[in-house]
Amino acid sequence: MTTESSSSPSPEGKGSHSPDTGQLRSAAMSQEPRRTARLRVISASLLVALGGLLYGYDTGVISGTLAQIADDYGVSEHGVTAEFITSFILAGAVVGALGASFFARRFGRRVTIMAVASVFVAGVVFCAISPNPYVMMASRFFLGLAVGGSTQTIPTYISELAPKNKRGSYVTFFNIAIGVGILSAALVNFFLRDVEWHWKIVVAAIPAIVLVLGMIPLPESPRWLVSKGEVDTATEVLEWVRPSEKSAKKEIREIEKTRREEQRQAAKSEWSAMLSEKWMRPAIIAGVAVAVFTQITGLEMMIYYTPTLLTHVGLPSDIGLSINVMVGLVYVVMTAIGRFIVDRMGRRTLMLWTLPFAALWIALFGLTLFMGGDHPNIPLMLIFLMLFMVFQAGGIQVVGWLMGSELYPLKIRTSATSLHAMALWGSNLVVTSTALTLVNFLSPGGAMMVYAALNVIAWIVIYYRVPETRGRSLEDIESSLHEGDFLPLERKRLAREGAELH
Repeated sequence: MTTESSSSPSPEGKGSHSPDTGQLRSAAMSQEPRRTARLRVISASLLVALGGLLYGYDTGVISGTLAQIADDYGVSEHGVTAEFITSFILAGAVVGALGASFFARRFGRRVTIMAVASVFVAGVVFCAISPNPYVMMASRFFLGLAVGGSTQTIPTYISELAPKNKRGSYVTFFNIAIGVGILSAALVNFFLRDVEWHWKIVVAAIPAIVLVLGMIPLPESPRWLVSKGEVDTATEVLEWVRPSEKSAKKEIREIEKTRREEQRQAAKSEWSAMLSEKWMRPAIIAGVAVAVFTQITGLEMMIYYTPTLLTHVGLPSDIGLSINVMVGLVYVVMTAIGRFIVDRMGRRTLMLWTLPFAALWIALFGLTLFMGGDHPNIPLMLIFLMLFMVFQAGGIQVVGWLMGSELYPLKIRTSATSLHAMALWGSNLVVTSTALTLVNFLSPGGAMMVYAALNVIAWIVIYYRVPETRGRSLEDIESSLHEGDFLPLERKRLAREGAELH
């Protein structure tokens, strides 16, 4: 257990040009607990972010293996059966997000993450040995339980462990890991395109096993522990991940205060409270809106169907797979950049700046497909596609899971993050199960115009309904809901009125 140093280097004497050795040693010692605490949170965040890598790999690997799978099963790569094989993992994710809510509330975030990782291991094995498309659909559904469970639990675990001023950058480790998983799948599909699809799927069992074993020494979420009355244990956990005993106890007092206020309210289940208590609704609307828009604004279509889309307009499959690698690379780079700016620029601001450009570039990508017909201008098309990925992956995709871990009150956080994940995966399911149908009905260019319009709608909704959460504690965000200044324009109005009064 560490405590803050009460001493600090004394001012330099007159005519002195540098502090003495004792001052330097004192300064270094005062920084050591801070470094240690930061290293512990980073290590835990990176370890649990393996769940994001598994999500990215298991959902992304289908883009390059779908042709092989369809050929083995004797079905069309562009048909309904292939669409179902792709989308059943998302149906499982919706159910998994709901189920993880129950487990996380009753058994804790840590145990739930271990269970999810175990399902990842079994799921990829089932997929790899599936003998026909129907067993594959069932196996993909089972694997989806882990995908949905990871997205419900892992961002919440990281956000409840991280300090408020670094919460955004730590939670976005999960987003970066998703990108690494997607890129890994694209690289495997490109460089190992002649390897049987079974092996490309089952290799994901390795990081899943690492995640199971790595969770064993990690602590439980301190906020979940407080919700179960285990305040002493929660204090010990916070002392392990904060630079001093003083800062840990101050945070515990804030968490306990919020918990007591919730307990004074009428006793209701989380789902009942979420549906009936009006003060929570702005947070639920904001979080679910962001979740849905991360999926329906075009990026997921690119992740799942880039090779299929490009072969649809006449490009050779090798070119489609190589462009898929570029899509994955841009996703990783931009989510990594987003990690460094999201706590400086802010969540809402980042989305409002990037969504208009995402709409512009995907519209121009669609226009290129319209004008090119069966022989599009490949360099121009590639530029527009990559620019779209830059602003989508570096904008709303950075924020989607992060805001789901920040916006919801502690009283309903487990169920609300479950709803958040269900909304995300449900909208992803709709996109994935209709994407090829939309392309066939409207043409590839027409489908891109639909996604461009959805980016514009996302900007409008976020401007009016999604607040800024940068630099605010989870308890402060919850207080703004109680006080009625949660919505961004309402917050600005009250701040302006307060300034006028003074």
